[in-house]
Amino acid sequence: MTSFTATRTAPKASATAKAPRDRLRRLTGGLGTVLLCLGTLLFVLPFLFTVVTSLRTAADVARSPLGVPHSLTLKNFSQAFSQIHYGPSTLNTLLITGLSCVTITAIGSLAAYPLARITQHWSTAVYRLFILGTSVPVFVVVAPLYLLMRDLNLLDSYLGVVLIYTALNLPVAVFFYTSFIRTIPADLEEAAAIDGCGAFRTFFTIILPLLRPVTSTLLTFVALQIWNDLLVPLVFLQDPSKRTVMVNAYSFIDPHTVQPTTLFPAALLGVLPLLVIFAFFQRQVVAGMSAGAVKS
Repeated sequence: MTSFTATRTAPKASATAKAPRDRLRRLTGGLGTVLLCLGTLLFVLPFLFTVVTSLRTAADVARSPLGVPHSLTLKNFSQAFSQIHYGPSTLNTLLITGLSCVTITAIGSLAAYPLARITQHWSTAVYRLFILGTSVPVFVVVAPLYLLMRDLNLLDSYLGVVLIYTALNLPVAVFFYTSFIRTIPADLEEAAAIDGCGAFRTFFTIILPLLRPVTSTLLTFVALQIWNDLLVPLVFLQDPSKRTVMVNAYSFIDPHTVQPTTLFPAALLGVLPLLVIFAFFQRQVVAGMSAGAVKS
């Protein structure tokens, strides 16, 4: 009789012990949702403030910088569009970013393949040298690069800027690709070697198609760095017709006064093409990152 009563009361005790855990789980989930919303607001509010200020008149902003706008206008964007030479400067930025990304991914993947597969002292030393290159700030190498580009007659040229971006981002590309290739089973290459494939054919037919996930991640990182960069085009491109959109937007910054109704529209126009590109290719980028995250 006693054992029967204990058996009947055991589920009730288990349910009683489970209730606090469920309440704690719901409380933790609710707290996480609140923190996520706060974090989203911290990122979204500055962007919304920039957009709203760009649409306000100068008098309205001067009267109440953080207040509710009383009048909206697109005149600020039209003025910024013409003053920063938006069309040519955007094409310059697209050309430099596109050529740099192609060069970085091509050289980086080709360099990473032997570093990932050859297990010798020299390959380890070269790989560590590339990793060391990721910690070198660009400000340290600006002067030597300027002298080198001058001696090679590559100053004020797209080719010189593309080569500089390639050299600066190649260590990151080698790190990305080497780490990813090491997760690819070597059995695939051994099977290709049995079929008579050489090293280059194995890379282009077997390894390169598998690098699409890490390439999406790398291109996202590199494109953001190059598009938003200000130092390299400002130093190495003296011709105003060759400068990038961010450099032209930077020209609105006055050391004495700052006009938000002039600077904010120029900044928004500068990042607009990049936002449009990622809006169209977000599925491919997210899919590539997800595939790279779950690859075994």
